[in-house]
Amino acid sequence: MAQDFQKADGMNYAPKGKPAPVVGPGEFVFAAVALDHGHIYGMTNGLIEAGATCKYVYDSDPARAAAFAERYPGVIVAESEEQVLSDPEVKLVASAAITSLRCALGLRVMDAGKDYFTDKAPFTTLEQLEAARKKVAETGRKYMVYYSERIHTESGVFASELIEQGAIGKVIQVLGLGPHRLNAPSRPDWFFIKEYYGGILCDIGSHQIEQFLHYTGETAAHVAHSQIGNYAHPQYPELDDFGDATIVGENGATQYFRVDWFTPDGLRTWGDGRTLILGTEGYIELRKYINIATDDGGDQVFLVNGDGERRFDVRGKVGYPFFGRLILDCIHRTETAMTQAHAFLAAELCLKAQKNAVYLTK
Repeated sequence: MAQDFQKADGMNYAPKGKPAPVVGPGEFVFAAVALDHGHIYGMTNGLIEAGATCKYVYDSDPARAAAFAERYPGVIVAESEEQVLSDPEVKLVASAAITSLRCALGLRVMDAGKDYFTDKAPFTTLEQLEAARKKVAETGRKYMVYYSERIHTESGVFASELIEQGAIGKVIQVLGLGPHRLNAPSRPDWFFIKEYYGGILCDIGSHQIEQFLHYTGETAAHVAHSQIGNYAHPQYPELDDFGDATIVGENGATQYFRVDWFTPDGLRTWGDGRTLILGTEGYIELRKYINIATDDGGDQVFLVNGDGERRFDVRGKVGYPFFGRLILDCIHRTETAMTQAHAFLAAELCLKAQKNAVYLTK
């Protein structure tokens, strides 16, 4: 079966869902600034489907900005970041900057009186996290994060609904598997420099920790153990191609997760991302992007509990409510999409997991 490029390359994976607008045209205006990672397209799709209007795009590379404007007709290519930040009509800035630069941009956005929506990981250092926490407290603005492996997968959304309905009782353990395809030739130089991308547990590990906190409802946790290594890419000495960690929540729930850059070329998608959620009365498995060796497609949810075994194909059936909730949160100053404390705790734990990781290879 032929591979679709967007599905084969995670850096350019930009999910599309059914439009579910919560505002009318022009009622909530945002801009896209710094397009260093392809996730900006998924972020933009989600906001537009929820009714937001993208007014501007700005990037230091004119070609990237032009390509964005071509995909979203009507978007103005701004001449500068300042043009975006000085426009009172813009309420939110979405960004997928180089990871180490995301915090500095967010501080400027919040100083301009706007909310900020950044790709994950939101930081590369604990010092950046502390600066963002202070700026949020000072300005009252939002520093939201695109933890896409939960908020932009229908299986991830549906799992939340099952848990809220009590389908598996109290969640006590989350197992996360986050393999990705490296596809090194398509990656920018900064992707292989740890100062810029932060390390594998900081980067794609952030998805896993966020899911643990969300599905368990834990509001405090610590990293019990973490490991990183570079097993097969000596030409990129600062790349972590493998990482894993164990997280323990304040109320006793646990997580083990593994992330890596070893997706085989024969897989039809960029990574066989799976999540297994154990509860006191059953368990849920998410096969997010593919159900291997079948034509089922992704977003397959398996539920086993006292009522029996069930499989749900939720593609096109659940949607992505995070984006509409985020828009309404920005308008009403609420926290229905994701709390600021949750976004920052996930970031803190992935930074600590990376910082304290045991290095497995020489």
